[in-house]
Amino acid sequence: MLKNYLAGMAIVFSTSLFAQDYFPKNDGVHTVNKNYTAITNAKLFVTPSQIIENGTLLIQDGKVVATGSSVSIPKNSIIIDVEGKSIYPSFIDVFSSFGIEVPNASSASSRRSRQYDSSRTGYYWNDHIMPEKHATDAFNYNTKEATELLKAGFGVVNTHIPDGIVRGTGVLIALNNEQGNQYRIIDENSGQYSSFSKSITSQQAYPTSLMGSMALLRQVFIDADWYAGGHIDTKDLSLEAFNDNKNLVQFFDAGSRANIMRADKVGDAYGVQYVMLGGGDEYERIADIKASQAKLILPLNFPDAYDVEDPFLSSALTLGDMRAWNQRPSNPKILSENDIIFAFTTHSSKSLKEFRENLLKAIETGLSKEKALEALTMIPAQLLGKEQLIGSLEKGHLANFIVTSGDIFDKKTTIYENWVQGNKTTFEDINKKDIKGDYKVTLANENYSMSISGELSKPKIEVKQGEQKLNANLTYKDDWVNIAIASKDSTKQEFIRITALTEKDRVLRGKYILPNGSEFPLKITAEEKEAEDSKSETETKDTNILLPVTYPNKAYGFAEMPKAETLLFKNATVWTNEKDGILENTDVLIKDGKISKIGKNLSNGKATVIDATGKHLTAGIIDEHSHIAAAAINEAGQNSSAEVTIEDVINETDVNIYRNLAGGVTSIQILHGSANPIGGRSAIIKLKWGESANNLVYDNTPKFIKFALGENVKQSNWSGGRFPQTRMGVEQVYIDYFTRAKEYDALKKSGKPYKTDLELEVLAEILNKERFISCHSYVQSEINMLMKVAEKFDFNINTFTHILEGYKVADKMVEHGVGGSTFSDWWAYKFEVNDAIPYNASIMHNAGVTVAINSDDAEMSRRLNQEAAKTIKYGGVSEEDAWKFVTLNPAKLLHLDDRVGSIKVGKDADVVLWSHNPLSIYAKAEKTIIEGVTYFDIEQDKKMRKAIKTEKNQLINMMLQSKNKGDKTQPVKKKEHKHLHCDSIENEI
Repeated sequence: MLKNYLAGMAIVFSTSLFAQDYFPKNDGVHTVNKNYTAITNAKLFVTPSQIIENGTLLIQDGKVVATGSSVSIPKNSIIIDVEGKSIYPSFIDVFSSFGIEVPNASSASSRRSRQYDSSRTGYYWNDHIMPEKHATDAFNYNTKEATELLKAGFGVVNTHIPDGIVRGTGVLIALNNEQGNQYRIIDENSGQYSSFSKSITSQQAYPTSLMGSMALLRQVFIDADWYAGGHIDTKDLSLEAFNDNKNLVQFFDAGSRANIMRADKVGDAYGVQYVMLGGGDEYERIADIKASQAKLILPLNFPDAYDVEDPFLSSALTLGDMRAWNQRPSNPKILSENDIIFAFTTHSSKSLKEFRENLLKAIETGLSKEKALEALTMIPAQLLGKEQLIGSLEKGHLANFIVTSGDIFDKKTTIYENWVQGNKTTFEDINKKDIKGDYKVTLANENYSMSISGELSKPKIEVKQGEQKLNANLTYKDDWVNIAIASKDSTKQEFIRITALTEKDRVLRGKYILPNGSEFPLKITAEEKEAEDSKSETETKDTNILLPVTYPNKAYGFAEMPKAETLLFKNATVWTNEKDGILENTDVLIKDGKISKIGKNLSNGKATVIDATGKHLTAGIIDEHSHIAAAAINEAGQNSSAEVTIEDVINETDVNIYRNLAGGVTSIQILHGSANPIGGRSAIIKLKWGESANNLVYDNTPKFIKFALGENVKQSNWSGGRFPQTRMGVEQVYIDYFTRAKEYDALKKSGKPYKTDLELEVLAEILNKERFISCHSYVQSEINMLMKVAEKFDFNINTFTHILEGYKVADKMVEHGVGGSTFSDWWAYKFEVNDAIPYNASIMHNAGVTVAINSDDAEMSRRLNQEAAKTIKYGGVSEEDAWKFVTLNPAKLLHLDDRVGSIKVGKDADVVLWSHNPLSIYAKAEKTIIEGVTYFDIEQDKKMRKAIKTEKNQLINMMLQSKNKGDKTQPVKKKEHKHLHCDSIENEI
């Protein structure tokens, strides 16, 4: 068999199987190899589900000719008998940067804000949009790296330039070490790649945020369509390439569950179904992932257990991070069970060794081997649209396959060879017998244990006598094993030598020679370890119990989402915020998510009755100005960012949602920051803890946008160089943009062709009184200025937020019709706030302004009831009016007072049950209810705290057991939760 095998290989490599006859040949005679290669007696995995025992694989010219158990072998065939071996299709990595040099960061200033315009001409206006890039132009085949991939079982990689928001096209490469790129390149335009991350080669500032990236992508789709219609006279090579690439597979580097949903949202708007790079956390919202219909590419980057031996350090770990270690290996299994299509990738794995370890861990956690093989072969081929060429060993496919000693997903299995396009790369001699294992041997009446491990080509040996480890060396060549074992007494420098011939089933037969030259016959056999393995598997199951997912999947998450109930509050003090005022000993019935009845002696046979005697029932608090529950706050790359929306970056897992519920807050407006005069659009949400991001947003939500005045927008406190740099310039920004928006709107209404501009669309909505402005403001002169600008363009400012000099212009605010959402008693925290006074709210209120108290802070928002109470101290506001400052008045400012803000029949059942008068510092929210669903319950919270402690202790014990087994660990690093504010800019992408 060995003779036939080696002769066959000589013929295979003697000529090019893909010889191009128009190429000159100056190194010998031009020949064409038409021989076949037949590999027989293999366990043949034609596909993951089509397995042939004792099968034959027939290949010619780098392609599969036939597979089967009774293949007719042509006469001119090289026959290779691989009895007892398995053959699998080579793996495919569909998301790689193989052969691509990582782009270098721009040598310009490290602060992106210094460049606002594109550095290129003839291309798109934004440097981070580069669809004209081709991976083929940057590709250099790396034989060393290719060999490592081949050794791991890969035969094809889909590589691209991992830089920019639109990155250009990828190239599909066969890992063929024997031939050039003319053979390796399967598809020079294998797909178009996109992401939310900017190019590191450009310092262009925009976008600075995730929501900016999403808005930019939307505008690219619009501009490309307009360009394709012939409406632009100038040349734009980027838009031309973008249009040319539309029919390619569209890959998106999302990198997380949340970003998959965001990218899907963009794609759906323009008819694109992206193939998404996942993040391993998809199991947390599996229903949402399935509903997106996205096909996924999964990295296998499971976190290591934490080193939790130090109790003090381990106390800093969050439950969410601890769960990730336990749950992430089950992500592939859960995706498979939900019929979500996915392929595996080595992307983000620290090494190919780690990739394989985590692949086996995913299988141990419940992923079937068939699905695992699909994710490495057939699925990536299908994602690439190349299922007729790669991914299986069916007729006509490339002859890409690996030859193994057995089950590819067994830790002990050896990959002998990897064939790509009919070219073989050998890692281990296929005829070499496997000697790895544990042996017990008696030499000269002394007992020894030997453990042989490592690769067959470079085996390692460890020899022990009892507990003492002895020095030993091993060589293995031509089926002969030679072992030298040093004596127990190292001072004697004596050795026992073993020489043995390997036989089947890890049997070594030969002799051993003592230091005095005496020879004795020897036969030893590797021990079977099935019972020990079985025990190990049992222990693993006991110590690594898969913990259930909660919503959200962190502390205080719900095991099951709570449902709307029929609730009857009895004998409460009810703060109606209506003409009835405060009602004593009153009942309130909640049914079907609405306030159904208010009165005395109410009854309902299906209702859960809550004794509210001595307690206070109010409408839920509404925070008009918040920055919690968002992944980004500012898009600071331009002086106007009207095209962005906070709705794109809602973070439904922010624990501040739960904390706000504990403070009686039921609704918030998440405002864009104050980095620019014209900011982004708001997200008005209900704090439905545990729901997905989209389900938090109000149905038929009012349209709002953030404007800003003052120090932040003119960049007083940081260097930037962007216009405007003065308060005068801020006014000119508004006049310029509204003038352009007015012209844009007129063209749109004329019926003539026009290009959609997302930014001007939003500003036109303001002119048409369809969108409302909340404006960050401090100084009276600027407040006057903006009201005058609005009146010039015939619209009103809806709300001045902060408005700490509102008391100076309250009469003008009333005349203009603008509300004020202010702080209770903040002042002097920066220069333009020096004139703030705590009587501001009461003065504006007494003048007739609709006044709200807001937080602008994740901590203060939990105590807005107390902030409202301060207006009683500072200005003598009545209790009822003070309470309206955080309930009905913000509802009015947000145009939601027909739905929330008061307890009135027909309104949403967004209510809070308080232990005391809600304006008291002793008041605690005992129940916070939104649309009849209890999202916070103080008694349930106590149970949750105990459950969290129990679960963390369970995970700590599991991590300690993992460390004791020798598994890798990572140090505990405390993560500081960053609270976002109006001026938060850094590190948003």
